[in-house]
Amino acid sequence: MNRKLKMGMVGGGRGAFIGAVHRMAANLDGKIELVAGAFSSNPKKSKLSGKDFFLDPSRVYGSYQEMAEKESALPVGERIDFVSIVVQNHLHYAVAKHFLESGFNVICDKPLAFDLKQAKDFRRVVQKSGKIFALTHNYTGYPMVKEAKDWVKKGKLGRILKVVTEYPQGYAVGDVEKKSQSKIASWRTDPAIAGASNCIGDIGTHAENLGSYITGLEIDELCAELTAFIPGRELDDDGNILIRYKGGAKGILYASQISNGDENNLNIRIYGTKASLEWHQEHPNELVVKYSDKPRQILRRGNDYLCKVATDATRTPFGHPEAFIEAFANVYAAAAKAIEAEVNGKKLPKNLDFPTVDDGVEGMAFIATAVKSSKSKSKWTKMLKA
Repeated sequence: MNRKLKMGMVGGGRGAFIGAVHRMAANLDGKIELVAGAFSSNPKKSKLSGKDFFLDPSRVYGSYQEMAEKESALPVGERIDFVSIVVQNHLHYAVAKHFLESGFNVICDKPLAFDLKQAKDFRRVVQKSGKIFALTHNYTGYPMVKEAKDWVKKGKLGRILKVVTEYPQGYAVGDVEKKSQSKIASWRTDPAIAGASNCIGDIGTHAENLGSYITGLEIDELCAELTAFIPGRELDDDGNILIRYKGGAKGILYASQISNGDENNLNIRIYGTKASLEWHQEHPNELVVKYSDKPRQILRRGNDYLCKVATDATRTPFGHPEAFIEAFANVYAAAAKAIEAEVNGKKLPKNLDFPTVDDGVEGMAFIATAVKSSKSKSKWTKMLKA
């Protein structure tokens, strides 16, 4: 393709954290340009955001429906090639479905949908559309996460015995819904917007997806305790989950938004019969390898001893840290290769590495199973079918 891919965006206007992240990630490699958007449900605010981004005012829309209709009428090569969706949880399904059925490729923030039933229906929409759909489980984009996956794939850990994944945050330990700076927290704790779960739905799914991505293990059943510690809060702000994987491995998953003093402390430890791995999102450029019979090793991003997938996901030489935006950009870069092939009517490249609709349905099944288990008297609950 002798031009940049043209991107549209729904949501993510003025003051939106995740919208800015998506724009930076999409722009990082210089192969995507934002050309259109419906940045707010308020047409006036959408226009103001379009002005912030120096867009042609005629390509800034008052609703996503108007955007899909008018972009569809433009010639191929001028219209958007894909849309990035960064609205609140309860709108993901409707917006993504509308654009797919209008003939556009889609990159969507997680979670995939409002509930599992909706997620399964959406998977059928994706399959029928023939378009590219990517879900931004961005932690899979880190080079050292890809290195960890390669270690497991090559059998360097031996048989996996235990997976421990943690995602503690502390921002919601107080009565955050009443603080003016906590607009995000207020909607995340509203079941009409966030769905059946807050903490597990918001960050627990990242922990589950990270473990699944690296190990390839499938959950057989789980035992969950979800708690809303702050009085008056309708949805969970903390979750503790025991996991039994198919094949016999066991797991512990802990996600929390009331872990006072923690910021974004996603980490994972994978224990095998030959070796173990440990990775921390707040120190993402290192992967710790542990043995029972020799000193532990620390592998670092940017070195030529890493696997090809990890080095391909690296942009700067060793000693120059890469982190959150670059990992997000790796998801965009992989999805962009697929979108470019789709736009040009070519076969998709092999070994594309980005989260798909199947990962999204799996995440919704995990949320639904955890909520069901927490409410159940028997506790141990078979993983709902994705």
